[in-house]
Amino acid sequence: MSYGGRVTDTYRQAGVYTGRILKGEKPADLAVQQSTKVELIINLTTAKALGLELPARLLALADEVIE
Repeated sequence: MSYGGRVTDTYRQAGVYTGRILKGEKPADLAVQQSTKVELIINLTTAKALGLELPARLLALADEVIE
């Protein structure tokens, strides 16, 4: 199970930062940002291999379920 910032958002933010630096802004002047969009990914295959049974409600809330 993984709960954290979306990887695509992280790549997008890195691109925006890179663009700002290439336009002449100093890296020290750029604010630190965190991802505001998070996702829940559940690996059902691994859960079954470990003998874990996950509630249907949790599976329904997951953004992605790996089977």
